[in-house]
Amino acid sequence: MSRQPHSAPGALSVNEAADYLRISRASVWRLLKIGALPRVRLGGRTVIRRVDLDALLARAAA
Repeated sequence: MSRQPHSAPGALSVNEAADYLRISRASVWRLLKIGALPRVRLGGRTVIRRVDLDALLARAAA
């Protein structure tokens, strides 16, 4: 099953999350550190769910 070229997967790496939000990696790590953005640890990697990124954007726009 192939993804659409511009669709984001359900879970993103820190780099992908930074690209998705159009902010720096350092800003994503800062959001993770203060708890503004939840993370999941999978096999030693930090993964961020796209729904959590969208919720962050919705809160920022409100």
